[in-house]
Amino acid sequence: MKILLAEDNQPLASWLTRTLEHERYAVDCTADGSDADQLLINEKYDLVILDLSLPRMDGRDVLRRLRARNDNVPVLILTANNTIEGRVRLLDHGADDYLGKPFELVELEARIRALLRRSSQHKNPLTPCGALIHDSNTRLFSLDDQPLPLPPREHAVLEALIAKIGKTVSKRALMATLGNLDEDVSPESIELYVHRLRKKLEASDATIITLRGLGYLLRQRDDS
Repeated sequence: MKILLAEDNQPLASWLTRTLEHERYAVDCTADGSDADQLLINEKYDLVILDLSLPRMDGRDVLRRLRARNDNVPVLILTANNTIEGRVRLLDHGADDYLGKPFELVELEARIRALLRRSSQHKNPLTPCGALIHDSNTRLFSLDDQPLPLPPREHAVLEALIAKIGKTVSKRALMATLGNLDEDVSPESIELYVHRLRKKLEASDATIITLRGLGYLLRQRDDS
């Protein structure tokens, strides 16, 4: 899962970035509203955490321009203006949720999980694919009721696939999920991670299908 964090308070931004990366999110961080707007034009994100008081372009304008492009990525607003009028105005302008500063980390993490579930249309935190189960609350996988530990990048690939279970996920989308501003991911590395995941799933009824020229699809194996 890839998150854009737009926050100009450097200590807060650094702390949030470290915390989210520790929770296995890929994070792009910017302190500038204009840069955030350009990143949202050029990159694909699963969630945006947006501060309102950004230099060069206010967070409200970033949100307005995002929605004007018909981009429906979930947006969580961080705001010091935690009044009823302010919250209503933000929701009416296309924000999906808001959190007043200061906030507790556990609440931020819960709101992130809820927004990601909502955007993937998975109301239940447990998403099954046969014997493979993903818990969006813990971000952990199990296989045949046993924990399935995965290296960070394999975990990110499988998480992206199960979020779109039964649908094709392009190689480019997987590269975007794993990459950030400081590091590129090659198509060959995606192929390697998928190969390793297939080996770990081969004895189960969950399988990853390659659709040539389109991408990958996670589904339950049809033994018939």
